[in-house]
Amino acid sequence: MTRKKKRKGSSNKISNLTNTILSILKKERNKSFNYKQIASKIGVDDASSRNQIIKKLAQLKAKQEIEEVDRGKFKVIVNTEYHTGIFDATAKGNGYVICEEFEDDVFIASNNVNKALNGDEVELYVYKRRKKGKLEGEITAIIKRAKTEYVGVIQIHENKNFAFVVPDSNKMYKDIFVPINKINKAEDGDKVLVSLDEWPEKSDSPNGKVLQVLGKPGEHNTEIHSILAEYGLPYEFPHEVEDYANNIDTSINKEEIAKRRDMRKDLTFTIDPKDAKDFDDALSFTVLDNGLYEIGIHIADVSHYLKEGTVLDDEAYERATSVYLVDRVVPMLPEILSNNACSLRPHEEKFTFSAVFHLNDKAEIKKEWFGRTVTYSDARFAYEEAQSIIESGTNLIPAEVSLTGKEYKTDQGVADATLKLDELAKIMRGKRMRDGAISFDKVEVKFNLDEDANPVGVFFKTSRDANKLIEEFMLLANRKVSEFIGKQKPEKTFVYRVHDEPDESKLQALQGVVSKFGHQLNFNSKDSISSSLNKLLVDVKGKKEQNLVDTLAIRTMSKAAYTTKNIGHYGLAFEHYSHFTSPIRRYPDVMAHRLLQRYIDGEKTANTEEYEEKCKHSSNMEYLATKAERDSIKYMQIRFMQDHQDEEFVGVISGVTDWGIYVEIISNKCEGMVRTRDIKDDYYEFDQEQFALVGRENQKMYQLGDEVIVKVKQADLVKRHLDFDLIGKPEVE
Repeated sequence: MTRKKKRKGSSNKISNLTNTILSILKKERNKSFNYKQIASKIGVDDASSRNQIIKKLAQLKAKQEIEEVDRGKFKVIVNTEYHTGIFDATAKGNGYVICEEFEDDVFIASNNVNKALNGDEVELYVYKRRKKGKLEGEITAIIKRAKTEYVGVIQIHENKNFAFVVPDSNKMYKDIFVPINKINKAEDGDKVLVSLDEWPEKSDSPNGKVLQVLGKPGEHNTEIHSILAEYGLPYEFPHEVEDYANNIDTSINKEEIAKRRDMRKDLTFTIDPKDAKDFDDALSFTVLDNGLYEIGIHIADVSHYLKEGTVLDDEAYERATSVYLVDRVVPMLPEILSNNACSLRPHEEKFTFSAVFHLNDKAEIKKEWFGRTVTYSDARFAYEEAQSIIESGTNLIPAEVSLTGKEYKTDQGVADATLKLDELAKIMRGKRMRDGAISFDKVEVKFNLDEDANPVGVFFKTSRDANKLIEEFMLLANRKVSEFIGKQKPEKTFVYRVHDEPDESKLQALQGVVSKFGHQLNFNSKDSISSSLNKLLVDVKGKKEQNLVDTLAIRTMSKAAYTTKNIGHYGLAFEHYSHFTSPIRRYPDVMAHRLLQRYIDGEKTANTEEYEEKCKHSSNMEYLATKAERDSIKYMQIRFMQDHQDEEFVGVISGVTDWGIYVEIISNKCEGMVRTRDIKDDYYEFDQEQFALVGRENQKMYQLGDEVIVKVKQADLVKRHLDFDLIGKPEVE
């Protein structure tokens, strides 16, 4: 039997044509399309297919699902309410959109992601139905890409015609296709920085090009540079910026001194970490004839050198912050300023911006003054040296404290000043706590590194009296500067550091965790929340759950941010607060200096919208810098654990999920995962109510806060992942 030949021009019926046309029009619903353009997008060009499209367009128009806006050109009629939000991707390619209009995040299945990537600002519509109790939606447009550069390992195809970059981030669910002429001399297996240039409609992967070869995976500098590159943080200054900075006049000249309050004769000193290289704040101390204490908080006058509209200022603004990684600092300003001209080094005159107060023995402020000064630093203390004086409790300088000054001013006077400043700081701190401030003294993990940046030891940094002394006077300057401007009429534009009240649902979740350890929170009022949080933080000190509770308590807090809209600072219990005291390492402090001087000079208020945009940029860069700093700590922890793979460690379960438990080692704070599938003595299931994995047969429980014994299973430097094997629980004595 012979098969009938198809007539020339005949074509199969296009399947699902209604949904296909509507999908095309919905994706770009602000544009109109004719039948030829729709045929092109579908990928058909024969007469039969075009006729099907023409006929279907007429039907959809009759049903009032589309409208003819011009002769033969159609747009979709929008009956759906669209929303916007931020897409949070998972490694599997699905994700959630965080949307202000909904209390719950909106689930997006992988087939409805429509090329959105993690962090993108997207448009979506939400289905009326709920799937498994969750809101579900579809992303209809990408409003703004969160990022267009990724770090990953390049894999060059065996025929050498193309390559793919496999991104490091598990949030990037697609590899990036790179034509062979765009690999930038990368070799197979190199870690690279790649740009995402385009994502063709019918392509499964985005296209890109290699911007920079970072090195071989696992090498120290490669991994550190990869962390910076992942967040778009530079590690070198452009030549033109270095050249500009090196040609700035940094002399302390008479003409400029004449414009300032001369405080060079006042006893002035710095207290900083022993390994600090830049000193952006100093204290001066003078006993006045009326019995009051004149205390100056002197801050490097960065704005004197950093002029608006210069390449140096543009670079500082783009960076917005210094980045503190485990083995290096990536400064906001070139070294000529950060470590030299602006650094309040001992026995050098410097231009400063100062907040000067007259205080009595009750730490009450009787007079305040703000303005530009010139100062001379008489001595430089490490925190440990200042702490030694405080602990001695006398005005005799302990033998272990080495001062270079020989006169009373830099010797006995410094000891007297330190003791009195400590006394006043403790009074101020006590008042803050009574006013509802939250006392977070979280332990910081630090590493002892050898010459090759290998971690040879771990130690913990805690805040002691000397640290708190400096903190209180910096808080005083920040608070009073913002108060000085914030209370002016008419209202003036300023850069505030704000901190909103904690999220109630997060507080309830915290209560659920801490109750497992016998602690309680009081939600009756704002004051009771603050006092019970402080009591909780005191009660857990020295206990196995301390770091876990400290971490979770911090997570209940709203994120602090920069803005021109002052809502106060909940954590510090201040109605007015700004950042004024660290302009060498924070751009918002530079803005605060400029605005303060502007208003001291009697000029009109600055443009609010312009400064709000700068505040948003500064907050975002601070967030990226913090993530980079955490990643570098995680990286160094994994390097440290690579040398301890044969040892058993006691740890605390710091997190529980259905795929495993997170364990933080008590002795070094390194955190890793024990995967559920690797616990072989039973089949374990996640019990969300008890924050635990529970064995189906033996009912053995591994609960949040439990102590367990673990051993390193895998320490992956490249993926920055630490896996543990679970040995068991410690024997109870």
